[in-house]
Formats: sequence, C-alpha cells, structure tokens
Amino acid sequence: MFDFGDHAGVGFTAEEVAELLDSERYKDGKVYRIQRAFPDGRMELRAVPAELFQLEAGMFFSATDEATARGDFKRLVTLAVRNTPPCRGKIQLARYAADKFVVAFIYPAERDTDVSAWLLEGEYRTAGPAEGGTGAVERYYRAAPEILETQQVFGAGESISRTGRQLLEAVPLAVQR
Repeated sequence: MFDFGDHAGVGFTAEEVAELLDSERYKDGKVYRIQRAFPDGRMELRAVPAELFQLEAGMFFSATDEATARGDFKRLVTLAVRNTPPCRGKIQLARYAADKFVVAFIYPAERDTDVSAWLLEGEYRTAGPAEGGTGAVERYYRAAPEILETQQVFGAGESISRTGRQLLEAVPLAVQR
C-alpha cells in the first residue's frame, strides 16, 4: 500500500513503489505491506522504510571447499527451479580464498522476509555457517570474490511493472491490480 498523503493505493509492485519514491512529487510517500486483510475491510499493515527500496539484501552460505559449495549452489538453483522464489534475484557461487567459498542469493531488500520464508519452506540446508541482510551484501561486494557461477532467477507471479507516464496516470486509482 502506498500512502500519497491525500489518498492511498494498493497493488503496486516493488519496482513501481521504488519509482514513485524516486520521483520528486512522491518522495515523501509512506509504504506499507499488507500482512492480513479481513472480510470486513480492516487490514493489518506493516510499515516498510523507503530506504529499503534502494537496497539489496542477501543470504550467504559459506563452505570450506569447492565441492561442498558447488553442491550448495546446485541445491539452491534446483530449489529455485522447482519452487519459484518470491522475487527476482541472483544466485552466485564465489571463491574468496583456497579454503573459503560462498553461495550468495542476492535480491531486493524489501523482499527479505519472503525470501527467508521461502528458504525455510524449501528446507534449504547447508553444512556451513550462513549470514544475511543488507550489510552482508555490502561486505560481499567490497570483498569482490571471484564469481565461479551465477544464475538469475525470477519471482513467482511477479507482475509486470509500469513505468513513467503509465505509472503516474494510475496513481489516482485506489486499487492497482
């Protein structure tokens, strides 16, 4: 849900919300995620910080040898093929050093809760330690590990986002989709 101040609209994609927040006119808009909708019209909302739409989050699964890391990579890609993730992202197999490898799943930060739930539901497990969040992505990019393999994934039922004029013309509508 996007609160424009004088009205609100529901049904925007994350990409559309990011574009609205980038615009001068709607940069102060408030964003909420609908947690639950009740038959009587009430909704349980959770505020989503605007900064989140500019960030990437990630889950990073470490291994001490390449064979283990490749197995983790293959299992995560297989999970994404069998059970489509909740959003677009990239899965990478990377080497930091001879004895340090990581499987990274990097995605839009506003979908962090959904990705965590997806990984749990898919029972994705690794032998090594895991870390996640936006700070982990920043550290990963700063370290610039050698990327051995990468796989782009797309989210389940992701709607095609409108941009520019088409998006701005839809702003007055209370229900977008």
